Amino acid sequence: MKKQILTIIALLIIFSLALAACGNQPTATPAPSEVISSNEVVAEGRLEPIHGTNLSFQARGVVEDVLVSAGDSVKQGDVLVRLSNAGGAEAQLVIAQNAYDTLLRNETGDRANLWEAYMDAQIARGKAEKKWDDLNVDNIEDNIEDRKATVEDRQQDLKDAQEDFDKYKDLDEDNSKRKDAKEDLDRAQEDLNQAVRNLEEETRKRDEVRAAYDAALAAEAEAKHQYEISLDGPNADQLALAKANLDAAKDTLSNYLITAPFDGVVADINVKAGEQVTPETRAASIADFSQWLVETTDLTELEVVKLREGQNVTLVPDALPDLVLNGTVSEISQAYTEQGGDILYTVWITVQDADPRLKWGMTVESTFLEDAQ
Repeated sequence: MKKQILTIIALLIIFSLALAACGNQPTATPAPSEVISSNEVVAEGRLEPIHGTNLSFQARGVVEDVLVSAGDSVKQGDVLVRLSNAGGAEAQLVIAQNAYDTLLRNETGDRANLWEAYMDAQIARGKAEKKWDDLNVDNIEDNIEDRKATVEDRQQDLKDAQEDFDKYKDLDEDNSKRKDAKEDLDRAQEDLNQAVRNLEEETRKRDEVRAAYDAALAAEAEAKHQYEISLDGPNADQLALAKANLDAAKDTLSNYLITAPFDGVVADINVKAGEQVTPETRAASIADFSQWLVETTDLTELEVVKLREGQNVTLVPDALPDLVLNGTVSEISQAYTEQGGDILYTVWITVQDADPRLKWGMTVESTFLEDAQ
């Protein structure tokens, strides 16, 4: 029992000494924290291309063709995806366009275009006429006559060869006289064929140039006719009706096509051929990644009053903490939204730098720098 008491006392002494040692340790100096100026504003934002949108069809249907892939560059108006209904709508558009164009040719305001077409036709006719005039037709026609004579000679040769062969045609095929006559007949036929080809080739030298000249004359006459009838002007009622029909046909076709609203890059295709779609289906996404913007999401009324257009901003994408970008405030919204009791305003920041790692929709920390003034 005495031994146990001594053991307990020894443990208490050791514990007391340990506490005393801890108490004598120097107090650690806390690391200095980053000081943020009371006027400095930090906000979260979202990375957006200067132009970007999701595209949907305006009608129900079945996807007939997907004409692009993600990553493709497109021009404004390019067709990206089409529905099977588009074919009938395109036919109606062609009919409406032709009807409208027929009337529009008579419109006074379009006379300049018709006059220009007439002048272009005159120039084309003049070039074709010069080629015809420069052509040595007499020499070509002499050659044609020579080749015609050759054809006639070859025809006679073929006739003679046929008569010779007819004498032996009933003999056995291995008969030497029959074989020689057959070879002469085949040779005469090939000679005639070649003579005909030579004649046709020489004839084309004249006829192709003449045909081009005749076509140019006809085109000039048609262009002149179209210009002259435009001097009378169109029927106003007919023109208004034709324009209304054309606009309706274009609207109908647009329901069945997805077209690029601006020059850019296909960011995503969300449909495939044979798939049923509705106006609620996102078919494609397109963006212009030539310029990036940051759209803030949490600036309050107390913070936005400290900002101004043209103010410098540093930007750090949350996914790329080692990347620091520069930007300037390009627009401050005059409208507000309410969220959780806070009044929020959207600010748009133009990103001055570019980095291939940037992606549409990335979250970004935006630090608005104080004015140096």
